[in-house]
Amino acid sequence: MDTKSYTNDAVRLLKELIAIPSVSRDETLAADKLASYLDLWQLPYGREGNNLWVGCQDWDNNRKTVMLNAHIDTVKPVSTWSRDPFTPSQEGDLLYGLGANDCGGGLVSLLQVYRIMLHQPRNYNILWVASAEEEVSGEDGFSRVLPLLPPVDVAIIGEPTGMQPAIAEKGLMVIDGYAYGKSGHAARNEGVNAIYEALDDLVWLRDYSFRKVSPLLGATKLTVTVIESGTQHNVVPDLLHFVIDVRTNEFYQNEFVFEFLRKKMKHCKLQARSFRLHSSGIAEDHPLVRRCVDRGMKPFGSPTLSDQALMPFPSLKLGPGESSRSHAADEFIRISEILQAIDTYVSLLEGLTL
Repeated sequence: MDTKSYTNDAVRLLKELIAIPSVSRDETLAADKLASYLDLWQLPYGREGNNLWVGCQDWDNNRKTVMLNAHIDTVKPVSTWSRDPFTPSQEGDLLYGLGANDCGGGLVSLLQVYRIMLHQPRNYNILWVASAEEEVSGEDGFSRVLPLLPPVDVAIIGEPTGMQPAIAEKGLMVIDGYAYGKSGHAARNEGVNAIYEALDDLVWLRDYSFRKVSPLLGATKLTVTVIESGTQHNVVPDLLHFVIDVRTNEFYQNEFVFEFLRKKMKHCKLQARSFRLHSSGIAEDHPLVRRCVDRGMKPFGSPTLSDQALMPFPSLKLGPGESSRSHAADEFIRISEILQAIDTYVSLLEGLTL
């Protein structure tokens, strides 16, 4: 088979996946569809929940391992779609559908690359992994399948990057903040207003900037994204809840940032939902990165999160499509982008020495 034939297989599979709603935590039917294609192509696979993986048939524990990974879940479609998000629609080079860009294109491209590389001389093992619950960083996603995988030395994540290598990625921490007051009648001078209690801390969060700025990822960023308080106009609120979205660069661990913020609050109490999604990446002199640069690609740092944050080994994001299309109405991927991606991946992997 030539690249065009593999591209046709990729597009056919992608259309079938688009037609199956696979919002995070509801990916069973999409995983079943992928499993049916692995059976069709006679690729023995493992499955844990809605995560699938398949290794090469010439596996050698004495060799290093390259993992190809992408996720099968999608976000919920936004209300402004002008077409059915679950009906794949091809118009010339464009294929519309929820998940086509994020990251169905990368998922099906990497699967075809895995099939191609099975028949190419390699001095490393190759492993393809389709993970669930990426969009919500769920416990039943990559974290669940990771302990079942063999040791991995480097990974390519098929997120949409315009086929440019994202060699660093910001971490994520979500923090809940609470300010407490005492309810009372708004017409009288009584009670303690939780909104006023929170004001100084919210202003501090708005104005503070972390000192260490990453050349690739920029500054660690704090954003208050949700505020909830009050029940009705004439009751002094006794509770205010807010949410802080924290995007960390490689200079700041989530645990450090949380403790730092907690000590800076004058009235509010903070609680982190998780510390596990740290900034991640790969060294600029890694052989895989060097091969990207040799082919004219430009490494960059990504502000968006992926399963890369859960990988305890070097990894980079590289996939067809554009991040700006993700989570947007009328999401699409270009067929030519899938074709180019397959060619590019194979070019990177052929002759790779780790």
